[in-house]
Amino acid sequence: MTIASLTLYRLRVPLTTPYKLSFGPVHAFDTVLVEARDAVGRSGIGEATYLTGYTDETMAGGWALAQRLAREFAGLAAADMQTRLALHYDSAPFTATAFGTALEMLAGDSLLNVAQRTDVPVLGLLHATETAAIESESAALFDAGFKTLKVKVGWDAIRDAAMVKRVQSALNGRGNIRLDANQGYSRDDACRFAAALDPQGIELFEQPCAAGDWESACAVARVATVPMMLDESIYGLDDIRRAAELKAARYIKVKLMKLGGLARLAAAIDTIRDYGMEPVLGNGVACEIGCWMEACVARGRIRNAGEMNGYLKPTAPLLANPLKFERGAIVLEPGYRPRLDVDALARCTLERQTFGA
Repeated sequence: MTIASLTLYRLRVPLTTPYKLSFGPVHAFDTVLVEARDAVGRSGIGEATYLTGYTDETMAGGWALAQRLAREFAGLAAADMQTRLALHYDSAPFTATAFGTALEMLAGDSLLNVAQRTDVPVLGLLHATETAAIESESAALFDAGFKTLKVKVGWDAIRDAAMVKRVQSALNGRGNIRLDANQGYSRDDACRFAAALDPQGIELFEQPCAAGDWESACAVARVATVPMMLDESIYGLDDIRRAAELKAARYIKVKLMKLGGLARLAAAIDTIRDYGMEPVLGNGVACEIGCWMEACVARGRIRNAGEMNGYLKPTAPLLANPLKFERGAIVLEPGYRPRLDVDALARCTLERQTFGA
């Protein structure tokens, strides 16, 4: 199969509500879409959404690399393109994933082929921090079908601990709680916070300290009263092995954009289980393409709520056939393939370029 053309879109996708993280609120997604077409007009779409503070890749750097790769790849055989992409898995995994998954979709990868309707449960995000608002928002999330709620921490360990107690009291065992610090704590604060947690209802505590600080990850895991999960620390199989050898976590979160493609993501999930840990899958900072692909990989492989809920955050979908969501789950239907909505795309597009025929 020859890649006749590659079209790149640089998008700024506004969110309905700012996504609050320890390193600052996110008001819009900075996204690059790659649309690959073959000689007979079939297409595949891949996505990279960059988050400053989460990854070393930036929108500016990713867009520049995407243009260079598209210029190089247009007209090549798909196999040659995949071989050249492998050179960028370590240095630019988000950008490489956008190209790799566009190829996999174009080729009809079996991981994306759904034979029967499948519902993939995802978690809901709890924004509220005060009791009355927690009670109201959590009730609405449970009514919508969510069974696991994510609570962001990582700002002030003492205040965060008091807020978590309010959440536990308000939920009263009605659902699972995932705590996520997004690297926000020092080692001492993380240890004090994790050691003092009441385990009631808490499924796990995610990435308390900086991604490269493995010593702190191990220190927190030793004193925590709840299971630990690593996210920002994990990019590939070597990181998964290191987490297992150091006993730094019981859960490992993986995301498609960090791994280069669907097959590599499925292999990472298998590796996590091989090392006796439990995989969690999903990206809360992604549009429909990335979330759909992660949901496809999750079916039959993931036993907990997915985190691929990023596509629920923008003000409007980018697809002409939006990804369905019912009762706290992404609905995967047989034969579904996403199609870009030209008008919706135009409203978010900052720049568009086509390379090749």
